Amino acid sequence: MLQGRSGADDLLDPRGAEDEALAAFRSVRPRLFGIAYRMLGSAADAEDLLQDVWLRWQTTDRSVVLDAPAFLATTTIRLAINVFQSARSRHETYVGSWLPEPVATHDDPYLGAERGEALEFAVLLLLEKLSATERAAYVLREAFDYSYEQIAEVLQITETNLRQHVSRARKHIADGRRASVGPTEQRRLLGAFVEAAQKGDLAGLEELFAADIVSSADGGGIVRAARTPVEGRERVAKFITAVAPHFWKGVEVVFIEANGGPAALVIRDGRAVALAMIDATAEGIVQILWMMRPSKLTGVSRLLQSPTAH
Repeated sequence: MLQGRSGADDLLDPRGAEDEALAAFRSVRPRLFGIAYRMLGSAADAEDLLQDVWLRWQTTDRSVVLDAPAFLATTTIRLAINVFQSARSRHETYVGSWLPEPVATHDDPYLGAERGEALEFAVLLLLEKLSATERAAYVLREAFDYSYEQIAEVLQITETNLRQHVSRARKHIADGRRASVGPTEQRRLLGAFVEAAQKGDLAGLEELFAADIVSSADGGGIVRAARTPVEGRERVAKFITAVAPHFWKGVEVVFIEANGGPAALVIRDGRAVALAMIDATAEGIVQILWMMRPSKLTGVSRLLQSPTAH
C-alpha cells in the first residue's frame, strides 16, 4: 500500500476535508464493491463491508495517505479476507445448496473491474474452493489488473509466493470449466430452456441438455427448492417437468443481464420469486443455477422498474 504526505492541511478546513474524503471514496466505490463482491459472493455482505471501509476512511489520518484509491482498495481486500473466513463457515452449515447472490450488470458489465473475470456464477462457485489468499490474488490480478508487486504488498507475501497463488487459482478455474458458447448462443439456449420448461416438454428439455448437466437451487431453507443438486440429462429433465405445473403457473418471465450473462427473472404477483441462469457448451446446457432465496433476489428485483429489462 502506497502512503506518504499529501501536503494538504485538512485541519484548516475540516468541512472541505470531509467533502474531499467523500469524493475520494465515491470515485472508487464501484471498484471497491467489485472487489468485495468477488471475494464474498454476496452483494449484501459487500455493502456491509464497504460501510466498514468508509468508517475506517473517515477516521484515518488522510494527510499521510499518498494514494487514496490504493489505500481504500487495500483496506477493502484485507477486510474481505477476514469476512471470507467466517462466511465460508456459514456456507458449510447452509441449508441446501449455497449459491452466490446475483448482481445486475446491465449498467456495469464488469462491475467496477478492468475485466469481467470472477463475475460469472460458475466461476464464483469455483472460487469457493480456494483459500482466501488465492481468491484475493486471482481477483486482483485477473479482474482488476493490479501488478504482482502491488498485490504482493497488499497481501503481505513475496512476489514469488503470489505468482504461485495466482497460478494455482488459474489452474483450478481452468480445470473446473469447459469452453462455454458465446453470449448470443447462451441467450438463445436460455430462452429455449424457459420455453420448454414452461410447457413441461420432456423431450425438448433433454434435447437442450448435455449428458452430465447439473441443476442446483438455493432456497436457503426458506422456500421450497431441491436441497441437493440434480444431475444427469434424464433426471434433470424429469425433475423440471414434474414441478412445471406448479412452478410456472401464473408467472411472468423477464430476461435480464446478471453477473455478465443472460438470466431469466421469474415474477409472480409482481414479486421476483426466482432467477435462473445457465452455463452452456457445444454439448448443450451443462449447468442450471436457480436463485430462490428472497433476500438474495433483492438486488435484481430492482430491475423490474428498469426500462433496460427485456
